[in-house]
Amino acid sequence: MDDAISEDLIVGLHAVLAALKEAPEGIDCVWVDKDRSDDRIHAVLACARGTHVTVHRNPRAALDRLAPGLPHQGVIARRRPQDRPKERDLFTVLADIPQPLLLILDGVQDPHNLGACLRTAEAAGVHMVIVPRHARAPLSAAACRAASGAAERIPVYEVANLARTLKALKEAGIWLVGASAEGDVSLHECAVPASVAWVLGGEGSGLRRLTQEACDLLIHIPMQGQTESLNVSVAASLCLYESVRARAPRPILRK
Repeated sequence: MDDAISEDLIVGLHAVLAALKEAPEGIDCVWVDKDRSDDRIHAVLACARGTHVTVHRNPRAALDRLAPGLPHQGVIARRRPQDRPKERDLFTVLADIPQPLLLILDGVQDPHNLGACLRTAEAAGVHMVIVPRHARAPLSAAACRAASGAAERIPVYEVANLARTLKALKEAGIWLVGASAEGDVSLHECAVPASVAWVLGGEGSGLRRLTQEACDLLIHIPMQGQTESLNVSVAASLCLYESVRARAPRPILRK
């Protein structure tokens, strides 16, 4: 499937229903398998009608052609392309966030990993995700399905020049903490800054040299077994939840 088309599609019952509930104004239309009739499909149809989104009832074969190879479960939605966050608005939005928590993904290639990272980021309360415009997985239907609705709830900003964006983030007072096997500080020994962007690299290659050099701090995730590295979405979970832990109120000890 062409990436330009793929990035406009949302597939699967959960992802489409989340999109209709969270941002119906960003949905152009929905296709539904005309031969499927059950409570989950009815929920999608009711939500689409309630938000005035156009619904097309088509044979399943037509949906298969629209999203070849993707497990659409008989439901596909199409975004309005102009509804995506714009790079020019990034720092305007950021200025209104008192203690930003960001996730920066430098060249994640697998759409399922991208989707899993978005799901974790949304669960951890990340304010925005930043990705380079090129040399990374598209925010495709497969990525959105892996995100289980999170892709519709968290802003994803594509930037033309990641190095320039990293520099601007530092100038805005945000600490850049990169995860790398070469990091000098253990994740568990890191004093997590209040305003922080966690920076993770792609599968296999990790952070690019220029990205590493832009970071204020490089941490490593301590490994106890023989496994050399973790999946990027797992690493993102560990890093982001260090911020969640640091931001949580101190526990109350009871006898």
